[in-house]
Amino acid sequence: MERLLNIHIEKLPEGVYLATSDELQGLVAQGWTVAETLEIASDVAIKLMELQYGDCKLPG
Repeated sequence: MERLLNIHIEKLPEGVYLATSDELQGLVAQGWTVAETLEIASDVAIKLMELQYGDCKLPG
């Protein structure tokens, strides 16, 4: 399943980037570059969605 997710990235005063999403509660990721932060955020989003939807079974 593919899903598009809006992610907000901001640079913190400490020099790191912080990613959050209003669409997926609990998504918080931090990295040294935007690319690293997006990669971490993607991994976190997958884990959160597995936890949220992992027990769903399709009929048949």
